[in-house]
Amino acid sequence: MVRSIKNPKKAKRKSKGSRRNGVGASSSSIPSMPAKVWQPGVDKLEEGEELQCDPSAYNSLHAFLFGWPCLSFDIVRDTLGLVRTEFPHTLYFVAGTQAEKSSWNSIGIFKVSNVSGKRRELLPSKPVTDDTDMDSDSSDSDEDVEDGDDGGSKAPVLQLRKVAHEGCVNRIRAMQQNPHICASWADGGHVQIWDFSSHLNTLAGSEAKVSQGESSVFNQAPLILFKHKDEGYALDWNPLVPGRLLSGDCKNFIHLWEPSSGTSWNVDATPFVGHSASVEDLQWSPTEPHVFASCSVDGSIAIWDVRSGKSPAASFKAHNADVNVISWNRLASCMLASGCDDGTFSIRDLRLLKEGDSVVAHFEYHKCPITSIEWSPHEASTLAVSSADNQLTIWDLSLEKDEEEEAEFKEKTQEQVNAPEDLPPQLLFVHQGQKDLKELHWHAQIPGMLVSTAADGFNILMPSNIQSTLPSDAAAA
Repeated sequence: MVRSIKNPKKAKRKSKGSRRNGVGASSSSIPSMPAKVWQPGVDKLEEGEELQCDPSAYNSLHAFLFGWPCLSFDIVRDTLGLVRTEFPHTLYFVAGTQAEKSSWNSIGIFKVSNVSGKRRELLPSKPVTDDTDMDSDSSDSDEDVEDGDDGGSKAPVLQLRKVAHEGCVNRIRAMQQNPHICASWADGGHVQIWDFSSHLNTLAGSEAKVSQGESSVFNQAPLILFKHKDEGYALDWNPLVPGRLLSGDCKNFIHLWEPSSGTSWNVDATPFVGHSASVEDLQWSPTEPHVFASCSVDGSIAIWDVRSGKSPAASFKAHNADVNVISWNRLASCMLASGCDDGTFSIRDLRLLKEGDSVVAHFEYHKCPITSIEWSPHEASTLAVSSADNQLTIWDLSLEKDEEEEAEFKEKTQEQVNAPEDLPPQLLFVHQGQKDLKELHWHAQIPGMLVSTAADGFNILMPSNIQSTLPSDAAAA
């Protein structure tokens, strides 16, 4: 398992032009030779070589900082629209710090507005020029990916509120049905539930910029605090039953939280026990309110039904090393993805569990532990993966290699990038430039947009080749 950020330091602003995001050609100079896609762990930089971002690979790309590194964050659902496709965008987040001293930690509630960008066609109508700049290296950003036809300033605006939190925040999750209610896992072994409605309301009603240095830290009491026998990382709100929560710890105990009112919970003191080592992640079923999945350092995944006692209904060996993360597909509920400490990740069809081998896809692309995995909320076959190899990858499991189509596409685009021949055809996008990637999330209300956190800050990105075909019931999502 790779989770904590060792010797955390305040994130520092990088100088302009030093970023290493994306793959492909430089955005500031014409290369003297064809650009090459960089593969961490495979390729080496020669003396004088530098990785640079390809701006044509993104519809939008921004970076911002939150002081101390954040191991975990969550996107907060808002009331700005269920399916938003027009720039500029506004996003709300909650994130927890990994500060050097326990008392320096906080939970940040923040709003990032004026996130600009531009939709592009898969086949550009004209060559990409070299005067675009996708770099944005501070909390108030610099310039946007585009010269800006969105009618506003290019720089995203960050507004921030901080709530004091004793200890590092191992994981934080906002409730889907009531997004102002958030749960946090502390490295001191306790889980807390918070009401951040006043902070979110303040941010929603204010357009004034609140800089990092000017933001006060509020002392606020949690709604409830529950002490586990050890610290933990596993935490998930039930998508079907408002307020129902699971928390799992490093002693392999899982506790169920049931709401007794809008602001109080009953925590079952008798834990679910079925793993022989730390419970790393938990996921409620998207269709069955009493069913959840767990994964563990013991290499197994278990499926549970809270109505059937404290033992798993099914358990199976999933990987040959720690299973760090899992994600249950909310658009195809038979599919469960899992990421391992050895860099592999697998896709399982849960309908095949009784037959023994439920693995329908297995990938060995990443060279370091998988730190986060999540299915797209808009495309059933698409998922994003982050790894300790400093890559965020996006995969489309519906893709197959078509050499004729690929050759035709390259001819039309007069492509100059030499892509490695051994890349899996399902690999749709590679995002780089962040150091020590920890967690990623798709934005459920902005198709194609992701946010990722790492030791050196956050990225907001929208790859240009993610074409979302929204489901017919998207308005009800």
